[in-house]
Amino acid sequence: MKIVVIGGTGLIGSKLVAKLAEHGHEAVAASPNTGVNTLTGEGLAEALTGAQVVVDVSNSPSFEREAVLKFFETSTGNLLEAEKAAGVGHHVAVSIVGTERMPDNGYFAAKIAQEGLIEKSGVPFSLVHSTQFFEFARGIADEATRDGKVHVAPVLFQPIAGDDVAAAVGRTAVGTPLNGRVEIAGPQQYRMDEFFRKALAVWGDPREVVTDPHARYFGSELVERSLVPLDDAAAVLGTITYREWLDRTGTGK
Repeated sequence: MKIVVIGGTGLIGSKLVAKLAEHGHEAVAASPNTGVNTLTGEGLAEALTGAQVVVDVSNSPSFEREAVLKFFETSTGNLLEAEKAAGVGHHVAVSIVGTERMPDNGYFAAKIAQEGLIEKSGVPFSLVHSTQFFEFARGIADEATRDGKVHVAPVLFQPIAGDDVAAAVGRTAVGTPLNGRVEIAGPQQYRMDEFFRKALAVWGDPREVVTDPHARYFGSELVERSLVPLDDAAAVLGTITYREWLDRTGTGK
């Protein structure tokens, strides 16, 4: 099966391409680095020739509200039109758990717009909603830092390893289109403030973690289940714990 991975040279894309190739698929990494630009359409038709599945794990270079919306609308629109022309039978897109619960967040609003285009396109599709990646934990802590302290809300948090994300997306890609969504999350659920309190200790980071019910997450105030799957029983869980991931990557002490 030929599967084109848009954003195939990035964090999740590169893992996904490797996993698909291991299972005997023709996995094509498509990104500006490989001559495929979804914003301009450059190289799209050629990359999609003969493809049965397209997986979009691309990301906007800017998180500014208008810029990120323009990126996802333009990129996704061009991609879907190219898929129709090429006869692609399955479009898979990675999104974020909780997008519809935080529409005031500019990035999440852009992902909602992207999903709307996919749902109305007529191309059979699957949406994979993932919780936050372990790989982004330090960035989340940095964004939450005010006056040298990390302000975090005491809400539920269930991050997932990038390898588990790639595995789940790969299984979805080779399966029957859902014409709906699946939610994926890590194997363990935490209180967000406690996760970062322990994580910073493991990192050897001296910053104090402050439990703040009104702490904002990239501009949005959170409630108890903003960042975790709507239905714990229906969510697909990864197998790699944060401790295991730290040991594998050498990120911890």
